[in-house]
This record gives sequence, structure tokens and C-alpha cells, in this order.
Amino acid sequence: MIDLSVDARLLAAERDPSPEINRSVVAPAPRSLLAAILGGILRGYGARLAYGCNIGAYFSGIASSSLHGWLWLVAAFAGSVLGTRLRPLFGLTVEDSK
Repeated sequence: MIDLSVDARLLAAERDPSPEINRSVVAPAPRSLLAAILGGILRGYGARLAYGCNIGAYFSGIASSSLHGWLWLVAAFAGSVLGTRLRPLFGLTVEDSK
């Protein structure tokens, strides 16, 4: 996954004709890289537990009045709150919407 994002950056830099753009690829900070790897592992594990697309599990679960859809909503909200609070541990900022 990381290789694909680096490839995308390189391709975008090659296709942009603007001379003032710095074409060097800057390596991400180690904490950001660790956060991305950990997030990817957790996301992949969660996808395996959910047997596929988690949004589909949510929408189809709510639409069919199934308990798992509502549990998914509670777990997703709790995970979002936890993830937002853990961002500073990786040196990431929490953005305010204004």
C-alpha cells in the first residue's frame, strides 16, 4: 500500500508541467508512517472480521433492522472518538472545523 502511494506521488510529479513544483519525494515522518501501518493493519483485520465491506454491513444491517447494524454504528463511533484522541500520540494534529 505504501509503495502504491509513493508511485502515485512520483507519477503526479512527472505529469505536472509546472516548473516551480519540487519534484522530490519527501519521506513521511516515522510517527506518521507508524500510524499509517498500524491503521492499515487494523483496517485489514476489521475487514476480515466483518467479512467484507463495513459500510455495506452497516447499511444493510440498519435497513434490515438487524442488531449487528446498530452495534456497528456504536463501535464505529467509539472507534472514531478513540482514533481522534490517539492522533496526538503519533504527532498528528486534530483539525478544527471553522
